[in-house]
Amino acid sequence: MPLGTEQPPGSAISIYGVRTTYAPPSQIRAAREIHKMENGTLICRGLTFIEGPRWREGALWFSDFYDEAVFRVVPGELPEKVVSVPKQPSGLGWLPNGDLLISSMLDKTLYRWSETQGLNKYADVSAIAERRINDMLVEPSGRAWVGNFGFVHQDGEAIAPGTLARIDTDQSVHAAAGNLLFANGMVLVNGGNTLIVAETYRGCLTAFDIESTGNLVNRRLWAQLPEGDVPDGICVDAEEAIWVASPTTGSVLRLLEGGEVTDSIQTGRKAIACALGGHDGRTLFVSSSESTNRDICLDRRSASIQAFEVAIASGT
Repeated sequence: MPLGTEQPPGSAISIYGVRTTYAPPSQIRAAREIHKMENGTLICRGLTFIEGPRWREGALWFSDFYDEAVFRVVPGELPEKVVSVPKQPSGLGWLPNGDLLISSMLDKTLYRWSETQGLNKYADVSAIAERRINDMLVEPSGRAWVGNFGFVHQDGEAIAPGTLARIDTDQSVHAAAGNLLFANGMVLVNGGNTLIVAETYRGCLTAFDIESTGNLVNRRLWAQLPEGDVPDGICVDAEEAIWVASPTTGSVLRLLEGGEVTDSIQTGRKAIACALGGHDGRTLFVSSSESTNRDICLDRRSASIQAFEVAIASGT
């Protein structure tokens, strides 16, 4: 999810312990770089701003913010629109019966979609979410987790923390964790017992243990990103390493718990989100953009998805 404004190299945003500087490109550290953008396979392009990529049943599903729609694309074919979501779709996930859940940012609502029933309201999270909602994780059980910005930079608001929402399978909505600085991508590790949340404005991945009740406990730092990087979308592989898209540096990094970077991809653009998939789970799909500004994105339509082959398959 975009940071809200374009940040020049070296700019500072200091409050609530947030990462205070963005390194200029000349200072971005070189972890073991395994790919450059030109080494990837183009999956699709000509979109506005791509978020929430998810691999499911032979296709990559994703949201296009400013076209206000969810798409799916089979590699080698053209994307097809699945459903329009007028208030800006973001996170995606599936209920146990196969229905799609969509987080709709501007109205702070989760929608449920199926081919037979169409698009219907599933849960209203406005009582929990301080500002527009963002990415979402849906567990195999159907329980969902949804973050929110906490502030709206475009409206001149100061950086402020937000509350993570939990939506149980009975569609009830609960406050799960507070004091998150721009909660973004999420994954499960440790057999589904640990939730990892990307905090964009803290430049880190934060872990919580999930109790049987759904309560989150034992909050801790899972990994601090290298100087200059901030996490947006994330995905996890079979070794429980986490791939992290960093829009400030254009990198996609593979992190181990504790922060060691084992691999990297340099996109040369704003790396927005990533997902593992493909026939053997070893294809890393990376969405990138030239800008996060709505008008620029609509004008240029330069958002794209590239695919890169990696060594470790997706996690279950």
